[in-house]
Amino acid sequence: MNKNHNKVLVVLCAIALCFNTISANAADKKYKDALSALNTLKVADEVRTGYKREQFKHWVGVGNGCDSRKAVIISEATVKPTVDKKCAIAGGKWLSIYDNVTVTEAGKLDVDHMVPLAEAWDSGAQAWDAKKREVYANDQIDPRHLIAVTGASNRSKSDRDPADWLPTNKAYVCEYLTNWVSVKVRWSLSVDKKEKSAIANSLKSCKKTSFSVTIIK
Repeated sequence: MNKNHNKVLVVLCAIALCFNTISANAADKKYKDALSALNTLKVADEVRTGYKREQFKHWVGVGNGCDSRKAVIISEATVKPTVDKKCAIAGGKWLSIYDNVTVTEAGKLDVDHMVPLAEAWDSGAQAWDAKKREVYANDQIDPRHLIAVTGASNRSKSDRDPADWLPTNKAYVCEYLTNWVSVKVRWSLSVDKKEKSAIANSLKSCKKTSFSVTIIK
């Protein structure tokens, strides 16, 4: 691991401390499976009124010329790239789990919000202040929140929930649904009836696996 990569990690640790000022009352909770977690979520109609992507300050600087988007790409590499003083990324290898595609150029990757910003707004984030929306948009504390994938798979998903989109990589679908539910639980976001029904039906064919979530209060 090179020195510049280490510097990015150090700054991310500082961001984690900042995050803790918002999540001081966060509590860990364990669920026996994704369906149990899903059933704790409030069911409500989505509200898109007033949404603008700019209301979530995203890809904030993390030092060494890097922003949070590049930090995710660096951290998720299966073969670590070299990173220069301006955070230019060279080399490396990634697996885009949505479509099971191996990527060897960082520039061909997008960083997706597991629960898209528009979906978060629809599900309760419209009531948050700007700082909380910024923390949501850049959350690297929970590794399920942001994920590096091919641009094609990210554009295919767009801001759709699991009622309207699932990964083409069938082997990842159960994990995807669990991660979706985990993020909604973590941030106390609601689900709409169609979304909940689709997730519950898809989870019927998934192995029941327990997991923990740190819930943001």
